Order: sequence, then C-alpha cells, then structure tokens
Amino acid sequence: MKRITYSILGIFTLMMIISSCSTQETGHLTGVIERPNWSGFNPYGMVYVPSGNAHIGQSDQDMFSTYTQRPKSISVQGFFMDDTEITNNEYRQFVYWVRDSIAHTIMGDFTEDEYGNEKIDWEYEIDYSSEDFDEMFYEGDMAFDGQRDFEVEDFIYRYQWLDWKAAAAGAKRNTLIQEEEEPIYPDTLCFIRDFSYSYNEPMTRNYFSHPAFDDYPVVGVNWKQAKAFCHWRTHLLNSLNIENEPNTENFRLPTEVEWEYAARGGHDLTPYPWGGYYPRNAKGCLLANFKPGRGNYPEDGGFYTVKADAYFPNDYGLYCMAGNVSEWTEDAFYENAYTYTHDMNSNYSYTAADDDPDVYKRKVIRGGSWKDIAYYLHTGTRHWEFQDTTKSYIGFRCAVTFLGRSIDDF
Repeated sequence: MKRITYSILGIFTLMMIISSCSTQETGHLTGVIERPNWSGFNPYGMVYVPSGNAHIGQSDQDMFSTYTQRPKSISVQGFFMDDTEITNNEYRQFVYWVRDSIAHTIMGDFTEDEYGNEKIDWEYEIDYSSEDFDEMFYEGDMAFDGQRDFEVEDFIYRYQWLDWKAAAAGAKRNTLIQEEEEPIYPDTLCFIRDFSYSYNEPMTRNYFSHPAFDDYPVVGVNWKQAKAFCHWRTHLLNSLNIENEPNTENFRLPTEVEWEYAARGGHDLTPYPWGGYYPRNAKGCLLANFKPGRGNYPEDGGFYTVKADAYFPNDYGLYCMAGNVSEWTEDAFYENAYTYTHDMNSNYSYTAADDDPDVYKRKVIRGGSWKDIAYYLHTGTRHWEFQDTTKSYIGFRCAVTFLGRSIDDF
C-alpha cells in the first residue's frame, strides 16, 4: 500500500514539475508564452485587397495638361476596404451614437472601469419624449410648425489621436496627443448650395433622413467628419471586443495610392475600374453613374446618386469606384506630390490647422461623381477639395491595413 501511495505522489510531483516548466524560465529561448490569441480580422462589409505593385498615374491623355498624375511604380501593402461607399444608414448609426451619448450624459448614465475611468452605461433606455431632454431640441422661435426637431448642430464628436510623425521626430509625448471636436451631422443644404437656379429642395429635405435613400452614399460630409467617423468606427469595434483579443488596426481613409490601386481591380494601367477603355459595354450600356454626353443625367439609370452597390463591382469586389460620388482620401493635394513620395505605401499627408492658408487644406478626392464627365472617372485622375467643404457629390469609404503577410496565412 505504501508503494502505491509513493508511486502516486511521485507521478503527481513529476506532473507539477512538467507543468511548472511550461510557465517558468527553462533556460531556453521560448519567447513569452502567455500571449493573446490573434486569429486574423475579417471586417464586416469590407473586401481584402492583396499586396502588390501598381503603376499609378494617368492611363489616358491628360486632357487639361495638368501633369499632376505622373506615372510611377508603387508597392502597396495589403489592406481591407469597404466594398461600397459609406451609406446614409451606416453614417446614421454614427449620428445616433453621438446623439444618444449626449442624452446619457444629461442623465448621468455612467459606469466606472477597473482603472477609474468613467464610461457611458448604454444599458439605460432613453425616452426622448421626456422633458429631461428638452434642451436637445429646438424651442421657441427656433421650432418649426410645432415639430420636435433635434438641434443637430450640437451633435459633436470629441476624440483624440496621436501624431506619429511628430513622435518620430522626437517630440515629447504630451505634444503628440491631438484633440478634435467635430460637428458630425451631414450638411443637407449642399444640394441647394452646389447648384444655382436648380430645384433641389426635395433632396435637401429627404436625402439623409428618408428611408428611400438609406442605401445611397452619404454626402454633405467634409474630410474632417469622415476622419471622425473612422475614429468612431474603430472605437465601436474595440469597445465590443468581448473575447479579449488584441485591438485591430484603426479604420481610416484610404491613401490616394491605395485608392487607385484598389480601383484598378488588379488590372494595371486600365483607365476604368472594370478594366476596359470605355464607359459603355459592348451593348452600349453605361457602366457607372456620371454625366454622359452633354448632360443626359438619367441615361445611366440614375439622376443624382444611386444605391451604393449599383452596377457591377470590379475584380476586387468594390462597387462604384468610378462615379456615383467622389471619395475623400487621406492625402493632402500637392500638384507634384508623386515626385517626392516614397515608392512604398506612398502617402503625402498634412494636418492643416484652422488658421492655415486655404492651399494647405486641399485634400485629394478620387473616382468622379454623378455630376462629372467621364474623364474624372478614370482611375488615374486626381482632383481635390478643401477639407472643411461639404458637397452633394463627395462621400467616402474606409480602409484598414492588413496585419500580416497575406490573408492566406490565417
């Protein structure tokens, strides 16, 4: 009996030694063993664009002889990109989140995390018919026709970001943290402001608010609002990380080169995303939503914008990379930028302050829109708009850098 007992104790001791060896120093180089799991990231509504090389620049005659899109060979790291432009209903989720966060703040609905930071407790229900929220609505002579309308000017998103270029230059940490406050409600008046002597009031009244346009691309959003949306989207995903996996890379606007590389759909030097040289197919059908001929707007099946997944996608699975709405990119616009940018993940960025000259506030837009001629639909055509400008023909989509060599590794 004693022998059996000693045998059991011996086996138990050996198991303890083996177990301890897996968690303690063994004298061998093993790396840190207890690391978080990472099984890859496949974001909803996005498609994977693999790493590759692109010959960016004008694929056809430079009609205006601008020389702003000179040919250059660029290597691009793999990334994810939204398969469609951000829609009204997707952007409305952002607007409602900001609206509800204001309401929870008014009611003091907060919880405290393990580090003592206060966070909104989203479990509490909100009744906007309550008098507690009267301050969120127009009142007195600001109210229209007895309607209870939100003061959307107060829907402000506040966030922080890190200036990594300043960090690389040796700046102190407290100077790297940048704070932004951005009103995020779309400018619905852009349809009237963009076109003089043109009846566009129905679009102003309905485009962002009516369910008929839920799946249409959001417009009236400036570059800074698009950046705020990207930050919120990252925060939303990371806040719902219940499996304690490492946070993903941030959502952001695509760089100009990423956008052009993705728009080509794997076909080098092609002027249009579908790989052809003409905006019509063999049957004469138009392949994008733009301004055909001398202005027959409805000929392509749309009048203003169309649904974000209209027409066929390119070979990467991306819809409307030509036409529908032009799209903001991360890059600042500089006529001769291609001469100076690196041939690896090219990016020419500049964070313009409010008091900077207007020329510093130019941001690259790509893809052409429903009101543009076919030239602006070319994958290599560059154009720009001021970062604080809202237009009825400019929207955006998000990108995320892929972490790893290839999606096939996971």
